[in-house]
Amino acid sequence: MKKVSIFLLTGILLTACVSKKKYVALEQENGEIISQLQKTQIEKEDLEAKFDEIQARIDIYNTKINSLTAENDSQIVVVGDDVVISKDVRKQMEATLKNVDQNALAQAKTLKDSMNLAVSYNLRKTINNMNEDEDLAIDINETVVMISIADDMLFNSGSYHVSNKANDILQKIADVINSEESLDVMVEGHTDNQTMVANAAVKDNWDLSVLRATSVVKKLQSDYKVAPEKLIAAGRSFYLPLYPNDTNDNRAKNRRTRIIIMPNIDKFFALMSSN
Repeated sequence: MKKVSIFLLTGILLTACVSKKKYVALEQENGEIISQLQKTQIEKEDLEAKFDEIQARIDIYNTKINSLTAENDSQIVVVGDDVVISKDVRKQMEATLKNVDQNALAQAKTLKDSMNLAVSYNLRKTINNMNEDEDLAIDINETVVMISIADDMLFNSGSYHVSNKANDILQKIADVINSEESLDVMVEGHTDNQTMVANAAVKDNWDLSVLRATSVVKKLQSDYKVAPEKLIAAGRSFYLPLYPNDTNDNRAKNRRTRIIIMPNIDKFFALMSSN
């Protein structure tokens, strides 16, 4: 009888030991599952927050798009590959085109061609008070105006300081620039290929061309109230000659300042639509 009791007690103890190990393992596994669930819940909440943020942005964009297309006159028109104008602006452009050379208009194949004609017409109106001569050349290539000025109209020989004899021409150019909010302006200095005598300020033709361009830009800003954000100064040295640098006459023609007036198309048509 005692033997049976001992065996029975031993079996119960062994069974109890195995069950506790399993219990501890299950508890550990359960804890890991709970931790994973909590982590998953946090990730889910983060994703939901990001989704809500993206959806809010989409709603804003949709509102803007709907406002653009809400009225017929606010519909957009694509011009070429990279210019978008409103229908109102296109109407303004078409009104301008009634004044341009109709033979030139007949040659326009695309809407962008017509736009170039409209911009060119407006720019030509603003420069009609400039008289061209051998020291001043004006060329309009589509919507870009290029004014080339001989260096002796602006500077003394070898100097980068703008002389007083330049006042008249710079006043006229400033009037052109200031007449349109939508113009950007690049001033380029050009020299001949003759080696110059270096000094503390000017070491070579690169220096001279840059300093001359900068001097013109500063004078346009300070004396003629041209907005500085419209202006760009660039030096070209002697690397873009108009003629071979093989005679005194050709070298004189290559020594020049070129002022390039470029309409900012976005601003230009915004300005047209407000008139």
